[in-house]
Amino acid sequence: MTDDSQIRFEEQIADQVTSFLLALREIAREGNGSQAISLLLLEISQVLLAGARLGAQTDFTPREQFQPDVGPEADIDELRLRLAEMLEGVDAYTFVFDPYVPEVVESRLSDDLASIAIDLENGLRHFRAGDVDEALWWWQFSYVNNWGNLAGAALNALLTVVAHDRFDTDFEANAEAVAVADEMLEIAPGVQP
Repeated sequence: MTDDSQIRFEEQIADQVTSFLLALREIAREGNGSQAISLLLLEISQVLLAGARLGAQTDFTPREQFQPDVGPEADIDELRLRLAEMLEGVDAYTFVFDPYVPEVVESRLSDDLASIAIDLENGLRHFRAGDVDEALWWWQFSYVNNWGNLAGAALNALLTVVAHDRFDTDFEANAEAVAVADEMLEIAPGVQP
């Protein structure tokens, strides 16, 4: 990458991270569960694009062997609790963390979104402190090691919620259809139950 394209890349990643964190806090603050599913689906998709762009790059290398201190992590307990309350009926889900070692993991969307926020916010603090190399290294490392997988699992869980909402039929309607079919089978000549 040229210096100009590298600077644009760095700024684009930081903008996508910032946008995700702001949107996640706003979604949690609003507390509208029905809107939250669609909005979270969109926001997670967008931040996964940033992660994929990081993952496609050659490994970034921090300047220091140890991560410089940029202060304490943001307190995300309130965010986590608001998300858990808002997503109550769909918060708990399962996924396979490593498809090559298929073990089902039980998780919560609220916990996973909070964990993603912590990872992204940590890199953003480095970026804002002017340590872009450390920010890029951290975002890339934590994407491959943690938040990329969690975001993918959360995206799948949210997409499943949308699919069930759009395509599942009403149980009572199914029961009526089965009763009508049973009745038709009893009446039809030559049909054995």
